[in-house]
Amino acid sequence: MTDTAAPQTTSHPPLSAPSAFQPADGDGYQRVLLKLSGEAFGGGSVGVDGGIVHSIAEQLAAVVHGGTQVAVVVGGGNFFRGAELAEAGMDRRHADYMGMLGTVMNALALQAFCEQVGLETRVQTAITMGQVAEPYIPRKAVRHMEKGRLVIFGAGAGMPYFSTDTVAAQRALEIGCQVLLMAKNGVDGVYDDDPRTNPAATMYDDLEYATVLADQLKVADATAISLCMDNRMPIVVFNLLRDGNIARAAAGERIGTLIS
Repeated sequence: MTDTAAPQTTSHPPLSAPSAFQPADGDGYQRVLLKLSGEAFGGGSVGVDGGIVHSIAEQLAAVVHGGTQVAVVVGGGNFFRGAELAEAGMDRRHADYMGMLGTVMNALALQAFCEQVGLETRVQTAITMGQVAEPYIPRKAVRHMEKGRLVIFGAGAGMPYFSTDTVAAQRALEIGCQVLLMAKNGVDGVYDDDPRTNPAATMYDDLEYATVLADQLKVADATAISLCMDNRMPIVVFNLLRDGNIARAAAGERIGTLIS
């Protein structure tokens, strides 16, 4: 009787958060979620700055055409900020819904500029508005990315009391991203103090989730950080305004601050 070895099989782990900052294959992440603030769209003012959004679109096109699957969650602070409207006396629920509509305007603006530079794009919204966007369907979003399309998520969570940072963390987890890239407007990473008012502020290269929560560092709201911590989703905080930083972050280069 001749012994025969069992055939070897190769298992491929599912897309999930890496245990280290550098992607295992050294060639960059396969699927990423990019969070863009509304302020980035407006360049610090109300409305959309076409030059800035065009630059973002060009960077995204380079990343997607390079083989990385990308989804984007957009904020709406250049139009409305629900929390600030609530502080002014508006009912928080109405204020948040206005903020969600602002994110849809930004999503459509980004889609227009991305398609202008040759990047096929789909917008999905958490509030149904069939004439301008698809409804949010996670499996469909993944399929779009697998086909080389950029997916932009608008309308937040579709419910009040949830920030777009929290939505970014949730979407990143649900569609199987390996990292959450948080692009900041003119700030290189996470600091121990506001670098715009304190020149002596020190930037962190690495942070633990618990430290961000305990020290109340101004990165994202506590719900978003806790969600990433509970599910081991690494966060990279970097400066959006440095040209090429989106590609560097997606490639796994050490830029900004890593929270893990």
